[in-house]
Amino acid sequence: MYTGFFGLNEKPFSITPDPRYLFLSERHAEALAHLLYGVTESGGFIQLTGEVGTGKTTVVRSLLEQLPPDTEVALVLNPRLSPHEFLLAICEELRIALTLEDRGSAKAIVDSLNQHLLEAHADGRRVVLIVDEAQNLSPDVLEQIRLLTNLETAKQKLLQIILIGQPELRQLLARTDLRQLAQRVTGRYHLEPLDQKETRAYIRHRLRVAGGGGETFTNGATNVIHHQARGIPRLINVICDRALLGAYSREQTRVTSATAARAAREVAGKGNGIRATGRYWWLAAAGILIVAAYAFAWFNLNQPATPASVGAQAGTQNSRPTVLSGPAASVPEAARQSPAEAITEPPAATAQKDAGADAPAAEPAATQPLLAEFLAARESLTGTDTAFTTLLNLWDVEYSPPSGRGCAVAESAGLRCLYERGTWGFLLNLNRPAILSLSAVDGTPHQVVLSSVSANGTATLRVLEEQIDVSLVELMPFWLGDFLVVWRPASGTGRVLTPGSTGDDVIWLREALSTVLETRIPADNPAVYDDGLRRAVERFQRTQRLIPDGVAGARTMIALSSAMGLPGRPKLSAGG
Repeated sequence: MYTGFFGLNEKPFSITPDPRYLFLSERHAEALAHLLYGVTESGGFIQLTGEVGTGKTTVVRSLLEQLPPDTEVALVLNPRLSPHEFLLAICEELRIALTLEDRGSAKAIVDSLNQHLLEAHADGRRVVLIVDEAQNLSPDVLEQIRLLTNLETAKQKLLQIILIGQPELRQLLARTDLRQLAQRVTGRYHLEPLDQKETRAYIRHRLRVAGGGGETFTNGATNVIHHQARGIPRLINVICDRALLGAYSREQTRVTSATAARAAREVAGKGNGIRATGRYWWLAAAGILIVAAYAFAWFNLNQPATPASVGAQAGTQNSRPTVLSGPAASVPEAARQSPAEAITEPPAATAQKDAGADAPAAEPAATQPLLAEFLAARESLTGTDTAFTTLLNLWDVEYSPPSGRGCAVAESAGLRCLYERGTWGFLLNLNRPAILSLSAVDGTPHQVVLSSVSANGTATLRVLEEQIDVSLVELMPFWLGDFLVVWRPASGTGRVLTPGSTGDDVIWLREALSTVLETRIPADNPAVYDDGLRRAVERFQRTQRLIPDGVAGARTMIALSSAMGLPGRPKLSAGG
């Protein structure tokens, strides 16, 4: 429909995989390199995870095209199988002939598979098993896969196994009953979505392959699409296709940010997963808060004006968010007065009294969207580099943009980055300053730092030396749940500790939990992550409203550092 209008030979944003449109971003290329290395050099398991639509299938297709010619591949696309069916599927993929009698015996199938692997090894051939959608594997099948790694010679494994799945795969392999399998995973890579620059390159690439010039989308439009699709290629395709159709219907030769934002809303309304299921909780919450606020205001405005109520109204006016431009010294004197010195009459009433009883009442000041104004006035300063400059400054770490390497700089200073999508309560529970990803009404993305939260819930947002205090009612419509925190590993390494892990950081974990839980955690070897330590981790996780999975990852370590009250760690609230 719109292809001729934009000078395209075909639709560029079909969600059907097409090798001609292959686009390998830096992170896709890195994931591919990990898989290739795992196939050619390592043994055991290789694990590749990523959100739905991030391009895992693209990476697998590229892997299959680049495998050495002496490689046999068994590709299992439907893992919802019994252990017996799974073994049969492998044999079918490797073209291993089985008699009818052998097909009924798991032992006979494994023996035939082992014989095939030995013959392949003798001929200098590699055999690779790739399991897609591996998060759907049952524990019994995973145990069968683990047993397949026992097929080996004295020097190497006969079968290389690659597990590909959604993030739930990581949670699955973190289960205690699967720790033997998890310990055999020799390589892990999590495929992140495209960043803003990669999204722009991705869109231009597909347009050029389709015969276009690559400049059909404005920079503002690509920014909106990146933000709304969260950098997920599949969602980018869906929004871009809808945006081209929208621009065509309005006879616009370029897709603008407004058209892109409209397309994203249309796609979301069709239930295609754009910030769906659980991602719009804040709209309902903000709506309830706003209704409650208006109800409260209506009730008070319709009450008789007693001296006490007048004073309360004045206090409400003076508690409105205040924008601070520059150092604290620039704050008006009235704002620095003690509560006893605060005015007890609203400004309008004071002005009327001074002017005389016959003077007309002053018009109330129009309510301004302070956060919207604050962000709009600083649009050029709300990028990622500025946000990292602001955040790392709270940790006394110097960051000089533009570098685009905020987390790398943090790591060089002994810090770690944790990117999450979650609720406000979850963010408060971490109790660390965070970079918030905000979205303006027009879809413009902003990165600001949440530096503190007061006892009444007021959030302080910072952009370099400037800050603004906002209520949750004002903040929630801008925040979509994405944030990044920086934390300092108390144990030094910052690695994820699981049952079976060893080292000094395991000793530190045991001692820290003994202190926080006020109980001794006995062990034959304190440097080994045993069942006793796992139970202690699960107990602590329950107290912190974390998933009690027995894995001491970033969330657990941050909570543990806060519980211990370790110095030199900036917090959102003094009480946490």
